[in-house]
Amino acid sequence: MLIGKTIEDGDAIKEKEINDEKSRRILVCGKTGSGKSYSIGVLLEEIIDKDDTIPVVIDPQGIYWTMAQPNQEQESELWEWDLYAEGENVNLLVPGDPIERYGGEDIVQRIEERGAKVNSLKINPSDLSNEMWVDLFDLDISELMGSTLYKAVKKARSDVGKDFIIDDIVDKVSKIKTHDKTKEAVLRKLDIAQGWDIFEKVSYTEIEELLDPNAINVIDLQTLEPSRYGLRNLVVAVLLKFLFRKRSVARRREALDLGSDMKKIWLAIDEAHNFCPSGKSTLSNDIITRWAKEGRQPGLSLIVASQQPSAIDSDVLTQCDVRIIHKLTNKKDIRSINALSEDYISNDISHYINKLSNVGEAVIIDDQQESIDISKIRPRKTEHGGWGA
Repeated sequence: MLIGKTIEDGDAIKEKEINDEKSRRILVCGKTGSGKSYSIGVLLEEIIDKDDTIPVVIDPQGIYWTMAQPNQEQESELWEWDLYAEGENVNLLVPGDPIERYGGEDIVQRIEERGAKVNSLKINPSDLSNEMWVDLFDLDISELMGSTLYKAVKKARSDVGKDFIIDDIVDKVSKIKTHDKTKEAVLRKLDIAQGWDIFEKVSYTEIEELLDPNAINVIDLQTLEPSRYGLRNLVVAVLLKFLFRKRSVARRREALDLGSDMKKIWLAIDEAHNFCPSGKSTLSNDIITRWAKEGRQPGLSLIVASQQPSAIDSDVLTQCDVRIIHKLTNKKDIRSINALSEDYISNDISHYINKLSNVGEAVIIDDQQESIDISKIRPRKTEHGGWGA
């Protein structure tokens, strides 16, 4: 993957590439305005050109749908790289009803006029484990409300199968022998969940069918308010568990020469500290950690990005064998990057960070190549931005 050019004595001298023949884990970090999200866009442009991969980006800021548009502002710079401005296929997945989430049909139409396909993303209630339903409402399975919900979900799963919906859970709650007040409290929780409009209400839908294998699949979580129920984390957890399971099956089929139509996955998570935070438990933390640790074999690559690398779970950080470090000034964040240093790095990371003088420059550390370079990130072919772009 062509990322940029290395810089020595102020001049760009040679192309900087990342080998992606095997699954990789990449950390992209930097303070606001340093080029972090721009670099993710560059990586996604490189990934979409691969025939055997599907790029998926978790977008809590609503800024990646503009990759459907060409970057006309940097056309002259692109020519210097033998590149040209072009939009990519973008599959914009919106939890719930896109018209309602975006605030109008005309907004959805305008996005589609600019090249992105807008689709609804709904979660199957059965894709949440029994424990996840309890955790979703921050209940304790050893207490009445938590155990009642757990039993109801378990019963719905055994009686209805994977097609069960929230109404089926409601039905099972009503039949459990427990205090009426407990039932009423659990039913209120389920009624709240219905109101989120992110769950399938009729039948089971394969998440795989929602992904476009020939597009950058953008999961727009900016449309969901951060809440105590952790709906953003819920969407990420369910999606990643599904993809992990499907790719694991596909890998077994490939190993047995049975063939598979499920491509390898490149997952990018912007503002990753919100989904796999250090020292905290979230609905999505466990599956992201598992993806980072165990995902290489089934062909699952990972990009985590944050302004605060120190706030990302260390079990995820330590798996990152490529670090793209833009300007950082927070000492705690720099220490967290230093803790990842290998023997081939002779100086403190701050020594290299201090050499970054312009937006878009980064320290790139690649453990596979045992290299550390000051690099200028290449110009993007697609438009960088969001609603203001």
